Amino acid sequence: MNSTGESHGRKADAPAESAGATDAATEAFVTHRNLLFTVAYEMLGSAADAEDVLQEAWLRWVKVDLDQVKDHRAYLVRITSRQALNRLRSVKRRRESYVGSWLPEPLLTTPDVAADVELSESVSMALMLVLETLTPTERAVFVLREAFGIGYDDIAAAVDKTPAAVHQIAHRARRHVEARRPRRSVTARQAQVALDAFQRALETRDLQGLLDVLAPDVVAISDGGGIKQTTPRPVVGARKVATFIVGGLTKHDVTLTVEPTAVNGSPALALHYDGDLDGVIAISVEDSRITGLYYVRNPQKLTHRATEIPLTRQ
Repeated sequence: MNSTGESHGRKADAPAESAGATDAATEAFVTHRNLLFTVAYEMLGSAADAEDVLQEAWLRWVKVDLDQVKDHRAYLVRITSRQALNRLRSVKRRRESYVGSWLPEPLLTTPDVAADVELSESVSMALMLVLETLTPTERAVFVLREAFGIGYDDIAAAVDKTPAAVHQIAHRARRHVEARRPRRSVTARQAQVALDAFQRALETRDLQGLLDVLAPDVVAISDGGGIKQTTPRPVVGARKVATFIVGGLTKHDVTLTVEPTAVNGSPALALHYDGDLDGVIAISVEDSRITGLYYVRNPQKLTHRATEIPLTRQ
């Protein structure tokens, strides 16, 4: 059984009862697979880690006596969350030694993700960066409660805490996130208009065009993972960001091709230098101006560019 829930078959002499239980386990896992992936991805910010978590969850799920499980969805979310939390604690330590700034892995998403306002916000680059500032347990509790509406008792079972403790953790995490998340949301149309203006300025290397669409306190973060060159720290301020962008394009004298795309439920741009994919830029917008630029250049984080990922809260 692989992480997509595809069966590799079973031995012909397997007992009928055991085969039936395996079929039921497979059906339940496949039914909820997109949800489980979304949970793991929101907790980890990495599709590769989320896939590994699903494999681990599957190996535990097939050992469960399904006759004792009243709610397959809730139980699967619990298993997946527990495995994701264990992995999050491990990757948290690895990210402390990451070369340069770390950004979540951008996922090419289906149109229905953008249509679900709550889902698209919960997987946005801006919010997922805020989630990085939480402790692993706070992040798990926040994601399960705020993004997926999981009950406190089920969350408590997933994170090995009492329901009362989960209440306190959820309150603390919510307060932390609210203090740091973007203050004013914009419509999808406003975000697209801002991105279109940014694209035109990029393609023409128009410094003033960039200054017109960037908020005064815009923050640009780039992630090369030590593989591609990036700024070691975020660049802050419209003038500095615009100058850095135009200067970089001019300095390297490359043929730039900009392709509109959608990542994590929001409009984004894929940048090609001399025909080769260089990276993906996601944005955050407030008051019709870009407040955040998130440029993922690390090629290890661009492997999910070819296939749309069906994220879901259901």
